[in-house]
Parts: sequence; C-alpha cells; structure tokens
Amino acid sequence: MVVQNEMDKLGIGVKHITLGEVTLEKALPDEQKERVSKALLPLGFELIDDRKSRIIEKIKRIIISLVHHQNSEISNNLSDILSRELHHDYNYLSNLFSEVEGKTIEKYFIAQKIERVKELLVYDELSLSEIAFRLNYSSVAYLSNQFKKVTGLTPSHFRQIKEGKRKPLDKV
Repeated sequence: MVVQNEMDKLGIGVKHITLGEVTLEKALPDEQKERVSKALLPLGFELIDDRKSRIIEKIKRIIISLVHHQNSEISNNLSDILSRELHHDYNYLSNLFSEVEGKTIEKYFIAQKIERVKELLVYDELSLSEIAFRLNYSSVAYLSNQFKKVTGLTPSHFRQIKEGKRKPLDKV
C-alpha cells in the first residue's frame, strides 16, 4: 500500500504490485526513476532496475518464503524450485548469486534456516525435533550440528540465552 500510494503521488501507472516487485504500465525515463528512488528510499525501499539484481532479489524472496512462511516440508530440491520459479538453469542462478553476493545460494539458504530455527527457539513453543521436522532436517542431530557450526552455540544453549541473538532477515 505504501508503494502504491507513492506511485500514485508521482503519477506513475502501476499494473501490479507484489511483495518486493512492482510492474509498471510503461518504462520510466531516467529522471522519473530518480524521483521514484528518492521517494521510496526514506520508506525503506530500494529501486532495483538491472536484470541481475532483480534475479538475485527473487532468489532471496523465494528462499525467505520457503523458510519463513511455509510451515511444511520442502518437497523438492532448492535447485529445482529456483529453476522452475525463475525459468533459468540452476548453474546460472548459482554462479550469478555467488558472484554478486559473495556466498553460495546454499549458504544463504542455511543462514535463513538457522535464523528461522532461532526464531522458533525464542518462541519456545516447539520441541527441537518438531523444529527439525518443520524445516526439513533429516534429524535433530543434523540440525544441532549445523546450528552450532553457524552460531557457535547449541540450540539448547541458545534457547537459554535467546535475547539479542537474532538478525533481521535483510542482514543475514
């Protein structure tokens, strides 16, 4: 709604708005892009116009959605999901992501999963085995090992000290 209001104020026709993406009725000249960018930046939004950056943002959005918003098992491989959703070969997506972000898609995926585990540990409503199942870990031991490798703490120790140990999703 915030983005739609800003676009309306600027007199820019919008076809469609979804989380993280706006489709315009027509291409904007550079001066208008600059006005849009200046209007959105104070609201916490960034204008991403080049193709590669859009693909990377879509990869991140798909991973965040899988990890944080779907409380069920991931039935396909991440590579299959990304290839299908983005209509690109996974090797291309993987190389592009690594080149721009400085880490692999898999490391980003693991970081998001660990942040989700932290969130669920802080809520203290699920057991570790329920968390492992929800995030599609093969075992509690595998989850615990990965958690310790990333955070330096065991999940049970993290649960005890919880405060101040989570990162905002955009900082992962």
